[in-house]
Amino acid sequence: MKNSIKVQRAIHDLTQAGLAEKIGVSRQTINAMEKNKYVPSTVLALKLAELFKTAVEDIFQLEGNE
Repeated sequence: MKNSIKVQRAIHDLTQAGLAEKIGVSRQTINAMEKNKYVPSTVLALKLAELFKTAVEDIFQLEGNE
């Protein structure tokens, strides 16, 4: 699964640490999601979408045969 978290962070002028604090996770979790090493829970994906004021599908996209 690929995502646009890094792009959304830049648009909203947030650091990894700042985003992590706003949604209640560690900076390492944000880093892992941006590097596609961690797939967030539905609740976390919804928190990101709400914060960025966009749809979950605009942040996360399935790749290939996932």
